Amino acid sequence: MHSDRAPVSRTRLDNGVRVITESMPGVASVTLGIWVENGSRYETAEQAGISHYLEHLFFKGTARRSAAQIAEEFDAVGGVLNAFTGKEYTCYYGKVLSEHLPVAEDILADIFRNSKFDPEEIERERTVVLQEISQVEDTPDDYVHDLFNLHFWPRHPLSLPVCGRVETVQRFTQPDFLAFIAARYRPDRLIIGAAGNLEHERIVEWAAREFGGLQGQAASVDGDPPTAHRGVSYVEKSLEQVHVCLGTPGISQSAEARFAAYLLNTALGGGMSSRLFQEVREKRGRAYSVYSFLSSYLDAGYLGIYVGTSAEWIEEVVTIILNELKGLKRDGLRADELARVKNQLKGNILLGLETSDNRMSRIAKNEIYFGEDISPQEVAARIDATTNEEIVALAEAILRPDATAITLLGDLKGRAIGDELLSAA
Repeated sequence: MHSDRAPVSRTRLDNGVRVITESMPGVASVTLGIWVENGSRYETAEQAGISHYLEHLFFKGTARRSAAQIAEEFDAVGGVLNAFTGKEYTCYYGKVLSEHLPVAEDILADIFRNSKFDPEEIERERTVVLQEISQVEDTPDDYVHDLFNLHFWPRHPLSLPVCGRVETVQRFTQPDFLAFIAARYRPDRLIIGAAGNLEHERIVEWAAREFGGLQGQAASVDGDPPTAHRGVSYVEKSLEQVHVCLGTPGISQSAEARFAAYLLNTALGGGMSSRLFQEVREKRGRAYSVYSFLSSYLDAGYLGIYVGTSAEWIEEVVTIILNELKGLKRDGLRADELARVKNQLKGNILLGLETSDNRMSRIAKNEIYFGEDISPQEVAARIDATTNEEIVALAEAILRPDATAITLLGDLKGRAIGDELLSAA
């Protein structure tokens, strides 16, 4: 194994497992996570949702513990045990007081290495996953994002919902899960991340003991980037509001222009002082919720805008959004606005790093997307150094009428967005 010493410590075990920690001596907690570089983008169409379903099953009993015992042991020390699945990774983690780190280590290793995937538990959890899919479809301000992805990146794994589709989730059986683990859950795709009141060497010793014996390499998956699909898509549903998601091609997680993208997004729709919030909500009262966001992946991304409004105001609201995008392409940000969003962005980032769980996520994602640690201080310095010229250049590159898409969900009452409006973006 090889170690290097830095504020963030990193060790690679002989079998390829990476152990990354950040010491936070002043906090009471430790968050320990097992990350697998596997998510929904690495699934075939027939496997849609298997990564997320599998994440649920790891908590359903091992050779040593029932599902209830797993929960009880974590609750007994006041800890948090959870997991999440994204498009490019899955994480299983526990957060505990530092004195209870051995409990987190023991249970996480047990569920990751010794889960039984009992057929009866698989059947029970199937209904839970199906309910989760239904819940998203019953939450229109979430559901419109899934619909937008399907339209914007058609026939690409990144377009599919992480939870999968009802028809695929209904088919999975125990052999499917075991085969998927054998193909994807290999040491070269495994990252142990930890942050808090800890010693790096202690985490390395645990990781080597529990995961050092894992062998093999993950099966390679063809991962071409998606192609953006322009146009307007409509989904009729009886709702009080029309939910609108608009997007245009963005940047990847590691793109050099990412700092300009952070600032552009913050100014456009990142908070109560943002252009969209002020123009759509404060000045015109056309929405309660309006915001912009960046969705970025290893090799692709998009800049998205969400708004919930009345059917009668759709065209007005979309026109406001497109005019704001045109203004960014033409002029970028005013000097005072640029200074404000730089401070806003740095504050958001640094305040978010006061907890051990957020720190653990930061160092693991840096490993996945950059292969090294990029400190918060370096991020802040790069934000400070970004110029308005860089923001204008980025806006000109990504805010493209030929690749802008809009999805509308709701009772549209026959209303439509004219193509000429989109073409004028």
